[in-house]
Amino acid sequence: QGQLVESGGGLVQAGGSLRLSCAASGRTLSAYTMGWFRQAPGKEREFVAATTWNGAWTNYGDSVKGRFTMFRDNGKKVMYLQMNNLKAEDTAVYYCAARTKFGIGTPRADRLDEYDYWGQGTQVTVSS
Repeated sequence: QGQLVESGGGLVQAGGSLRLSCAASGRTLSAYTMGWFRQAPGKEREFVAATTWNGAWTNYGDSVKGRFTMFRDNGKKVMYLQMNNLKAEDTAVYYCAARTKFGIGTPRADRLDEYDYWGQGTQVTVSS
């Protein structure tokens, strides 16, 4: 089995920064893809970013390109999401996800249904 545990959420003013962490364990350490998604109240869960443990590629959702950076610390077994220039519309619960199943990945790794492990989520609130 495996587990993902997010941390780092909180309240920040517009224009500020936050760094989210996703601690991985078990099967998620050998995941083909790691992703970040977010869900605002009343909205569907939205793709934010995805990458691999070897850093071969990283993709970002259009709404966060140029502001968010996803990176990893393989030694600590942690994935990070650095969020800069935050906007009120970034307010959401942020989830870390892992794809451990072979053969179901997509080119942008932005589909909810290709991920089989999810964290519990961490709240990010941006005040305007």
